[in-house]
Amino acid sequence: MPAPSTAPVPRPAAAPTSLSPSRAGDFMQCPLLYRFRVIDRLPEKPSEAATRGTLVHAVLERLFDAPAGERTAPRARALVPGQWDRLRESRPELAELFADDPDGQRLARWLGEAERLVERWFTLEDPTRLEPAERELFVEAELESGPRLRGIIDRVDVAPTGEVRIVDYKTGKAPRPEYAEGALFQMKFYALVVWRLKGVVPRRLQLVYLGSGEVRTYDPVLADLERVERRLRALWDAICAATESGEWRPRPTKLCGWCDHQAHCPEFGGTPPPYPLPVRARESGGVPQGRMGAD
Repeated sequence: MPAPSTAPVPRPAAAPTSLSPSRAGDFMQCPLLYRFRVIDRLPEKPSEAATRGTLVHAVLERLFDAPAGERTAPRARALVPGQWDRLRESRPELAELFADDPDGQRLARWLGEAERLVERWFTLEDPTRLEPAERELFVEAELESGPRLRGIIDRVDVAPTGEVRIVDYKTGKAPRPEYAEGALFQMKFYALVVWRLKGVVPRRLQLVYLGSGEVRTYDPVLADLERVERRLRALWDAICAATESGEWRPRPTKLCGWCDHQAHCPEFGGTPPPYPLPVRARESGGVPQGRMGAD
């Protein structure tokens, strides 16, 4: 009798109803990539880098379960193997990451890299002096006339005076200034949702780059969040137009080399799968695909 498959059962295609920072970034990067991930739900191979990031996030979240005085670098490092075991149990597909590593040497190096990222965090923040109000906080808010915004915030700190700080851990290196807007857009997205939910503009947005050992901060004002909201409305209009027309144009960039969907992409001689949603002719004067409204 064959062993049961660990592959997830594909869900039926449906028009998008919500927007997260990741999916917004997908559409801005390449509308066709957004379609493959959101509409077609094509499978993607797990990557070592992304999985390491998930593991490090889990360790940093769990560390705050300990009393303040016990939040040490050795304790955090010791959490790595157990969190890796839990991650594999919840996501069986991760077994293929090291299927070609019979002696375990590559896995050992990979776990060592995760431990070093965890240790570096202690040079950037002092967890014995932090008591997060929230960890891995799921947030969701619906804008008038759409879309529903949703995401998961790594950490929320609230000062005794009520000021809110949103913190996000990044396991990569801090980008050069000309490429920093993408990560900051994600943080402003979260700030917008918090403002819409609580009526409070976060005092600070903080990005902790474990790969390069840097902390970058930004103090938003209400005008920032209003601009982000206008951009997201325009982006959602473009997504809705593409959903109805079935026209999802590829946008070639240097990032194409890391894409799992080249076999389905016309830029690489591939053919997208049949569009699984009803198509409606787009009226003239529609929103150009993948473009954002003016600030």
